[in-house]
Amino acid sequence: MSVRRLCALLLLASASWSFAQDPGYREVDDRRTQPTQAPVPTGDIARSAAVLNSMEVLDDSQMIEPGDVISMRVVEDRREPQQMRVGATGEVYAPHIGLVKAAGRTCKQLAFDVKRRLEQSFYNVATVVVAIDLKRQDDPNARLRYSSSEIDFFTVYGQVLRQGKYELPQDEDVTISQAILRAGGFAQFANPQKVKLVRKTPQGNKTIVVNLDSIMRQGNLEYDVYLRNNDVIIVDEKKVNF
Repeated sequence: MSVRRLCALLLLASASWSFAQDPGYREVDDRRTQPTQAPVPTGDIARSAAVLNSMEVLDDSQMIEPGDVISMRVVEDRREPQQMRVGATGEVYAPHIGLVKAAGRTCKQLAFDVKRRLEQSFYNVATVVVAIDLKRQDDPNARLRYSSSEIDFFTVYGQVLRQGKYELPQDEDVTISQAILRAGGFAQFANPQKVKLVRKTPQGNKTIVVNLDSIMRQGNLEYDVYLRNNDVIIVDEKKVNF
C-alpha cells in the first residue's frame, strides 16, 4: 500500500471518529421526512353526519325511534348538519321537503327516501347523510318525555298537503300558521281566508275563524293564534262559481 493511500485512509477514519464524538451530530432519520397522515375518525365521530360524505357507509342496522336525536345533511348544500329530535309521531323535518317519517327506519333507509324526494324537485343528484347522535334510552329527559301518555297534539284536516295528528312541543310555542306549514302548506283549492280553529273549553267546543291569508301574505302576525293541546284546525275548500 502506498504512503499516499495510507494517509487518505487515516484521514477518513479520523473524520468519522470526530463526527461520532460531536454531540451535535445526528444520523439522518428517514421517518422524519415522511408525510404524516391525519387520524382516521373512529367510533361515534366516524358515524356523524358532519364527517360522512358517502351514503353507502350509513348505518343500516339500528332503527330510529321517537325521542332519538338525529342529524341530517345534504352534502350539495354545503351547510352544517341539521340536528333534530324525532317527534312522538316519528317524523322529522328534512331540508327543502318538510315532514318525513323517520321512526322505524334505519339511517340509510331514511337518507335514500329523502334523496329520492329531493331529486324529484330540487336536485339532479342529492347526497344525503343521516346519523343517530343520541338514542332515547341514553337521554333520561327523552325517556321521561316519550314514555309519558301526556303528550300534547294538534290535528289538521281538510285542504292541506298532509292531514294528520301532530305533536305539540312543550318547549316551544306553535301558531296556527306554523301548524299549516308543518302540514305541508295549503292544497290547491284551500280557502286560507277562513281557516277554522276548534278548541275544547269547559263550556264546550269553541270555533275561531282565522284569516291566514292576512297573516301569511300580508304579515299581520298579531292575529296568529297560538295552539293548545287537542286543538283541531279545519281548512275548507274554496268555493268556485262557474
